[in-house]
Amino acid sequence: QVQLVESGGGLVQAGGSLRLSCAASGPFSRYAMGWFRQVPGKEREFVAIIRWSVGTTYYADSVKGRFTISRDNAKNTVYLQMNSLKPEDTAVYYCAAPSRNSGSYYPTRRYEYDLWGQGTQVTVSS
Repeated sequence: QVQLVESGGGLVQAGGSLRLSCAASGPFSRYAMGWFRQVPGKEREFVAIIRWSVGTTYYADSVKGRFTISRDNAKNTVYLQMNSLKPEDTAVYYCAAPSRNSGSYYPTRRYEYDLWGQGTQVTVSS
């Protein structure tokens, strides 16, 4: 059973940077990996996704130009580099892998994902 383990969250001042990591334990054969985030009382929202084999990416408008998703195939690890952080980026960040049957080239809906990490807290102070 593959598990996803996030790390790298923490407290940072506005304008600062953090890098999140998501490591897949065991053989990983999904076609993509995504990042979502969630604030208490709100829906979990899509942040970014990377296609595993070709490395192409897609971002939510709210993070475009500030966040960069990348992957290390040899380590089965995906990264989310977050720059120019804002207080509104404060959330629990989750990595997730889409279902093999999602049918989307860049799945952005929560229900299209069936493998999730435990989440890591990111807090941006003003």
